[in-house]
Amino acid sequence: MDDEMILDLYWERSESAIDETAKKYEGYCAVIANNILNNKEDTEECVNDTYLKAWEGIPPQRPAIFRSFLGKITRNLALNKYKEQRSQKRGGGEVALLFSELEDCIPSSSNVELESEAGIVVNIINSFLMAMNNESRNVFVRRYWYADSVGAIASRYQMSESKVKSMLFRTRNTLKKHLENEGVVL
Repeated sequence: MDDEMILDLYWERSESAIDETAKKYEGYCAVIANNILNNKEDTEECVNDTYLKAWEGIPPQRPAIFRSFLGKITRNLALNKYKEQRSQKRGGGEVALLFSELEDCIPSSSNVELESEAGIVVNIINSFLMAMNNESRNVFVRRYWYADSVGAIASRYQMSESKVKSMLFRTRNTLKKHLENEGVVL
């Protein structure tokens, strides 16, 4: 079933919308959640919560890209669960590593709040990503949006882990300079 038909089911408030969403996107959502949570039960819970959030959000919202809409919900739910778990017990992990990698080139929340709108920073980052070559952009997004490991990215794009690490390092430095040039306080 295509996305428009699934969205129509949501608008009709048909419970089959959730079944069709699960058939088509369960694997996609599970990969996103598992990359962040690394726990089968938490991943399943996060994916099920994604369906609930989609049910609650459609209508009134009709997402232009349903897959991205679900991915964003899943990612946010997984990050919230991760933060909740880490506040209860401090520890390392892949997501903590991701945050530490980006801390030098992403503004702190207090500085973002000082911007006239937090959306300005998002637009600057999006324009930066769109200006990148496909390979660098894909590697960056796989790492920092999907939380893929360096090894998984290397395997996906058939390159060495050292090349992936080098690309990410250069991209973070370029992003930092770009944000500073745009007047974003880091």
